[in-house]
Parts: sequence; structure tokens; C-alpha cells
Amino acid sequence: MKTADLVKNSIEGGTIDILDNIHNNEVNIAIYNRNIHHLNFEIYQLLKRKISLKATGTTESILSEISQTISTENYNSIYTDIKNLLITFSNISGGSNFKLLLATVTTNMCKRFHMDFNSLRLLCTYSGPGTLWLTEDNINREALNSNADNNSIVVNSNNIQQANTGDVILLKGANYGNQESLGVVHRSPSIEESKFQRLILRIDVVQ
Repeated sequence: MKTADLVKNSIEGGTIDILDNIHNNEVNIAIYNRNIHHLNFEIYQLLKRKISLKATGTTESILSEISQTISTENYNSIYTDIKNLLITFSNISGGSNFKLLLATVTTNMCKRFHMDFNSLRLLCTYSGPGTLWLTEDNINREALNSNADNNSIVVNSNNIQQANTGDVILLKGANYGNQESLGVVHRSPSIEESKFQRLILRIDVVQ
């Protein structure tokens, strides 16, 4: 198990309860490090299908919709993983309605470093390169707020952080209530040039 490591605005560790720390004022990204090798076969099958699934509602209604698209008979392991992550996110966020996306991605989604205009988001990259993010000392927030490009936003490109494939990350957005810290600055990795595919899970609270 990796010891919890608090670095600037982040905390990470090898147990899922590390995600509870997202509510600490000094933390705006919490990372659960994990190994998902047991999911590899089902992930490969979903990539072959170019899965694209969107669902909105309560945890129960979302899980019902997921089970109709990826049957528990053929995808029991990944269904169980998504279920556990959705329930965990529900407990941590305190929300009652959510938006879930499980999708195959072949394009560059969000090229620019940015903050999300939401309260909390859960991300897991099941396949392909993970999300890029910045420590607070590596952000020029004046450039960020003036819509400048990444070269101006990032103080040192050598210090850009990246989540590992399979890691579960919780991100604070700009609308996180009564916070003293700011939302985490992040972006999607560039994959079009390399022809990588990503399989991502994204869960948001419906505000």
C-alpha cells in the first residue's frame, strides 16, 4: 500500500478512503492509486465495441441503465467497479442525482488547462493515458483567467502531473461550496497523434 502523500494541492494513496480527503481545504485533487489488471479483458471488449454510454439520475436508475447496455453476465467485473465508484462518489459528494459517462475516446477532448465549473467530479481512465493536472506552484492563474494558452498557464512544463491508468481521481471544480482553495487545473492528454484510444469513466453531481 502506498502511504498517503500530501503534495501542495493533492493527496494520494493506495486505499479508496483516501478520496474522502477531497473536502480538506488545502486539497483540490485526491487520487486513489490502484491496479486494474483484472479488468483488462472486459476493458478490451468495451473498446472493441467503441462503447459510449451516458446516464443521468439517481444511483439506482443509472445502474439500471448501465446493466441494460453492458450486461452483468458479460461485464460483471467492470459493472461492479463502476457501481462501487458511483456509490463512493455519492457518499463523498452528498449528491442525489448524477451524470455518468462511460466512453471510448479517440480525439483530444480538452486541450487547454482549465478548471471545471462544477463542484466535484470523479474520473477514471480504464485504458490509455490518464488526466494531466497541475500543482498550485505550477499555475499562472492570471494567464488561466485571461484565457491564455497552455504555454502561459504552465510555469514549468517539466512538472506537469499525470494520473496513472486505472487511478480514481476526485477533482474540485470552481463551484465547490465555501472553499478556501481553488478548483484543480487539469486537461485531457493528447492522443490523436499517437492513435491511442482511451476508455474513461466520468461522474458529476447534477447541480
